Amino acid sequence: MSIASSTIWVAYGSEGSVVGTIRKTPDGYISTIAGASESIGTYPTMEVAKSALHAHLPAGADWPQFREH
Repeated sequence: MSIASSTIWVAYGSEGSVVGTIRKTPDGYISTIAGASESIGTYPTMEVAKSALHAHLPAGADWPQFREH
């Protein structure tokens, strides 16, 4: 039996609420805003995925804290 696994980072806003996630896949890093039905894209590196997620947050939002789960 094989168990598929992936790595996910949860992005927390300044008030501690979840603002999004980044999931590592064989194709890259997928950024998704919390509550969205689709991802905002797949990116080649974690840093680019973080920047993309932050860019899709409301104007003036602080840089999220990313925690691996």
